[in-house]
Amino acid sequence: MRRLWLNQQGITIVELVLAIVIIGVGLVALSSAIPIAAYGIQEGNQLSTATFLANQRLEQVRNSQWRATPAVDTLGLSASGTSAPVGAGGAVTFPDETPMAAPFGGYSRVVRISSCGVAPGCSGVQDAGLRQVTVTVSYQPMTGIGVAPATTSKSAIVTMYIAQR
Repeated sequence: MRRLWLNQQGITIVELVLAIVIIGVGLVALSSAIPIAAYGIQEGNQLSTATFLANQRLEQVRNSQWRATPAVDTLGLSASGTSAPVGAGGAVTFPDETPMAAPFGGYSRVVRISSCGVAPGCSGVQDAGLRQVTVTVSYQPMTGIGVAPATTSKSAIVTMYIAQR
């Protein structure tokens, strides 16, 4: 027994083939995980960008004037859930951007402003001096095998309440 243990010259062809098979299986498993990881990174990037664009528009909305005395309304109201807000002068205050300008051409952004003074109010709060602003940024997502169909979209929706000053 001692003589066999000390007399090893190398590895046999069976051991070599077995090692190649094990390494090959590991590489195949790793290569199939790479597209899924890339999908996760891309989805995170798209959602972060959409959230950034929604918050950017909310800051612009927040800086709009809506005062009772003297009467100034550059914030506006949406006539319905499908129309852009219109200010006191009859002009659209935050037009729909579908698609947005470069470098965000793959995104669309819409702003809807509703009055909390009309029943049922905003989340149960009914106050004429309060408006609910909802910014929705939509994009065409990636899937594990590429870009989703054109009819599929994901959205980042951000909501804020604005009080009359």
